Amino acid sequence: MFTDIALHATLPASDFARAKAWYAEKLDLLPIAEDDQPGGAWYESGGVRFLLYQSTFAGTNRATAASFAVDDFAAAVAFLRERGVTFEEYDFGDFKTENGVLTLPDGNQGAWFQDSEGNVLAISTM
Repeated sequence: MFTDIALHATLPASDFARAKAWYAEKLDLLPIAEDDQPGGAWYESGGVRFLLYQSTFAGTNRATAASFAVDDFAAAVAFLRERGVTFEEYDFGDFKTENGVLTLPDGNQGAWFQDSEGNVLAISTM
């Protein structure tokens, strides 16, 4: 039943104005629509929509909330670093980042960072 139904991410923001500014300044993303409810805005990236909304629970999830699949990983990392984004460092034994980047044996790469609200986002070639 769900194979043909669109899925969208929802990302909480404890300070909605700050979050909107962060997405504009760091990712060049602007809302495509504002929700009627206070503190809600829809964004679109690569044909996929996500909702940024006001919530007191922002930043409480320590797992990846959303991931951007990129064609040019090095360019995406450079773009984000130029805008002041700091990448997370992880060490899970076989999976360890170096300078914020995980490189798998097959050559795929990933990097994780937090938005202004503490939501964990990722970029990857996977």
